[in-house]
Amino acid sequence: MKTFRVVAALFLAASLPAAAATKHGKGVSDAAVVKISELMAKPDQYVGKTVKVEGLITEVCPMRGCWIEVAGDQEFQTLRVKVEDGVIVFPMTDKGKKVVAEGTFKKMELTKEQAIQRAQHEAEEKGQKFDPASIKGPVTVYQLQGVGAVVE
Repeated sequence: MKTFRVVAALFLAASLPAAAATKHGKGVSDAAVVKISELMAKPDQYVGKTVKVEGLITEVCPMRGCWIEVAGDQEFQTLRVKVEDGVIVFPMTDKGKKVVAEGTFKKMELTKEQAIQRAQHEAEEKGQKFDPASIKGPVTVYQLQGVGAVVE
């Protein structure tokens, strides 16, 4: 009798539909995925180009859902995917889910003052304290200006 219950439970689980993927913005093309480690190893080769990345969403903008942090294929490596405010909104429930995102790879060279302003803004969004002295000088930031994503 136990065998029947196990088989019945497995059959039922297999017959349930998988959670539907959520398309944001334009979705994604069938282009090949570029590993985040590859982008970070040779960023200037990708600046200004349309790229598609995938990974786990580790952070979501808590204020507007206008950006997500995507974990790379190497430990402690992430890439921010920034979208146009209000055009695409990532819900907080997307954190911890797999995403495939596509957009233009951007390079931003920030002065020390701009880097302080950016870091202070991010700390405010997350409700964290910020010490301006933690920013030592100009900063170069790479991110994906996202136009579409699919979250599973």
